[in-house]
Amino acid sequence: MNDEDFSYERSWDDIHTMLDKAERKQNAHFTALQRKSISKSQRIKHMRNYKALEGAIKALRWVLGDR
Repeated sequence: MNDEDFSYERSWDDIHTMLDKAERKQNAHFTALQRKSISKSQRIKHMRNYKALEGAIKALRWVLGDR
């Protein structure tokens, strides 16, 4: 695989929008985890998605140059 296989056509606004969307979704999963009435399977689903978004957010912040 070489550099010609990749195309980078995202604007900074696109990346900021993706980051905002990922942070909002992560926050929604965190809020859902705080409810006492959810089942174990729902809790696992929300935690899995929360942790996955943590990695996506970290990558997007890295692209933006956050330290």
